[in-house]
Amino acid sequence: MDITVPQIIELPKVEDNRGNLTFIENSRHIPFDIKRVYYLYDVPGGESRGGHAHKQLMQLLIAASGSFDVILDDGGTRRKYSLNRSYYGLFVPTMTWRELENFSSGSVCLVLASEYYDPMDYYYTYEEFMEAVRKK
Repeated sequence: MDITVPQIIELPKVEDNRGNLTFIENSRHIPFDIKRVYYLYDVPGGESRGGHAHKQLMQLLIAASGSFDVILDDGGTRRKYSLNRSYYGLFVPTMTWRELENFSSGSVCLVLASEYYDPMDYYYTYEEFMEAVRKK
């Protein structure tokens, strides 16, 4: 797997009449070990989340419930991904600006992260992010 490119990862799905199950294993289904898990929920209609990039952190975003859109920007290309299946994850590499929007009612965005929380790992403004991209 090319860890420099955003991509949809199809996760294992165990189908059962009683309900389906999906699992994720470190460095097997995703290209990193999970150091942090968090989730976004109760996002009011019309609101957006994200609006930042990470210097070192990689993530996998999953629509655990409902749906939402993710806009990813590497400084040259901007692309929208619609997440609405709990067995698909969107891999977000380092140095990728991300915005989350268009949350359906009751949606839950599950995030698996490659690093512990570190406020120094963030680009908080798009201008700061683009300046760093231009320097590379």
